[in-house]
Amino acid sequence: MTDCLFCKMVAGEIQPAVVYETDRILAFRDIHPRAPTHVLIIPKQHIATLDDLDDPALAGELLLTVRLVAQQLGVAENGYRTVINCRGDGGQEVFHLHAHLLGGRSMYWPPG
Repeated sequence: MTDCLFCKMVAGEIQPAVVYETDRILAFRDIHPRAPTHVLIIPKQHIATLDDLDDPALAGELLLTVRLVAQQLGVAENGYRTVINCRGDGGQEVFHLHAHLLGGRSMYWPPG
């Protein structure tokens, strides 16, 4: 998609601060972090929302990448939060499926 910010990152038109990458997944630091560790994990394939995800293997790979990145960045032992916002009322701002990995501080409930 030509107008998708995250697709531009996948295509190399925009250079994010990459922390992990495979042939199907890209993980990079959020430019507006809400925690000391705030990473976005995206499928390289454009999928607009969680409701559009129909590949169980990709869904599993996305979640396992969250765990792997949390371990690599040193937040897994103390704990971290994973968030997937879906559509406008769910807080999704970029319509390319992505998981937020937040860590490095205590998280509270409810989140907001």
